[in-house]
Amino acid sequence: MSLAHLVLFSGLLSLVITPASSLYSPGSRSILRDISGDNSDQKDRAVELNSSNFDSVLRDTPAKYAIVEFFAHWCPACRNYKPHYEKVARLFNGPEAIHPGIVLMTRVDCAMKTNTKLCDRFSISHYPMLFWGPPTKFVSGSGEPKKEKSEIVVIDDGRTAERLLKWINKQTQSSYGLDDKKFENEHVRTNITDYKQISQAVYDIEEAAAEAFDIILSNKIIKSSETSASFIRFIQLLAAHHASKRCRKGAAEILVNYDDVCPSGKCSYEASSGGKDTLGSFPICGKDVPRGYYMFCRGSRNDTRGFSCGLWVLFHSLSVRIEDGESQFAFTTICDFVNNFFMCDECRLHFNDMCLRVKTPFKKARDFVLWVWSTHNKVNERLMKDEASLSTGDPEFPKIIWPPRELCPSCYLSGDEKSIEWDHDNVYKFLKDYYGPKLVSLYKEKSVVGSKEETISAAEELTVATNALVVPVGAALAIAVASCAFGALACYWRTQQKNRKPRRSWN
Repeated sequence: MSLAHLVLFSGLLSLVITPASSLYSPGSRSILRDISGDNSDQKDRAVELNSSNFDSVLRDTPAKYAIVEFFAHWCPACRNYKPHYEKVARLFNGPEAIHPGIVLMTRVDCAMKTNTKLCDRFSISHYPMLFWGPPTKFVSGSGEPKKEKSEIVVIDDGRTAERLLKWINKQTQSSYGLDDKKFENEHVRTNITDYKQISQAVYDIEEAAAEAFDIILSNKIIKSSETSASFIRFIQLLAAHHASKRCRKGAAEILVNYDDVCPSGKCSYEASSGGKDTLGSFPICGKDVPRGYYMFCRGSRNDTRGFSCGLWVLFHSLSVRIEDGESQFAFTTICDFVNNFFMCDECRLHFNDMCLRVKTPFKKARDFVLWVWSTHNKVNERLMKDEASLSTGDPEFPKIIWPPRELCPSCYLSGDEKSIEWDHDNVYKFLKDYYGPKLVSLYKEKSVVGSKEETISAAEELTVATNALVVPVGAALAIAVASCAFGALACYWRTQQKNRKPRRSWN
């Protein structure tokens, strides 16, 4: 046998004995990509889209713009372009993004048969081909580039990372650089006097809910009947009143499965070999949240604002959505949640002290809204002094008394910043509007939000008598009947959905 034949035989033999898992590793489209020599260890930042997730990803993204690259995995030019595209994508995509929430960079493999109709929809004429536009305009063919006055345009000058970023900078009137570092946010915006900025906080209250859930899971905090009861009550509050539809659905799904994953309050955290569900099997706001960054609550430094800001916005948004009969339930639920699950010990103790000062049960939702507001201001007053003496505050977002006069002049009766006399009626109206309609205004059309009745099904299915006494099925839910409305919701949801558990994915 000649040397050439021997080499050929050895190569074929190596293919035969190589495990399929190594030939077709995760993320590989085919053997063509494996033998291309591209063994980069860097994680791809561009989001892979296909016919099944294209609309949902682009509809739900918080980014203002999107780029969709249509390519074919067998195309050498596409493989050579990928490092350029990824170099730009690292600036905008993923939890380590330098400039998150601005541009969502994605790609679609048109060589996959399942994507044929999707690629035909955009009249792909060559590879790679890049499109730019508002994310929602890509959804369901709502903005085909061949139509006149379309908001989706072809990127005609983006064949290198430098040229693509220059094109993005021109469209966004920005000056991003490929060497930008994370992030000390040089382009952070002010949200003090811009009334519309709160609309971006829909994504932040999703992020805060998901981050709080992850903290509970990673630290395995549900260890007793007390913490189990506190957790269930908070999840019920989210299931009924979270401003984001996907968080309401995720919370409701946790209620359905809680008895199974946390029997008698003892939760399963580790995945078993039998594939049994754990509490972590049910992401509270869907599999794509948390995203790893905040928008309205993003600080000018890495260690400021973020989760704590998002949690406060979540509390405010919940307070303005409850009814009078739920006000005491919401109060005790939030107080217990912070006391049991907030990991900053000094913060937790201060918050718990303010809860204990309330001696009279809440009967009106208005009173609870104003309590959350005044409590937040008291926290800010305390932190203002600490941060001033230690220089630990965010220089772009110093703690202030809320709302400032610029946002609500009618909230102020008289007095200077040290001695303010509030018009509580106008403060209440402001808070209801700011954390209610204003918060959800920008993304209503994306179906991120919706009526709270959608948490279960049709609105009529939620109708219960106001004086009904309902005992939920399951020990975990039985402890949460402090409010008839919440007890009925939990009971109804669990009993109606229990037999349909295999359909547990909300995504």
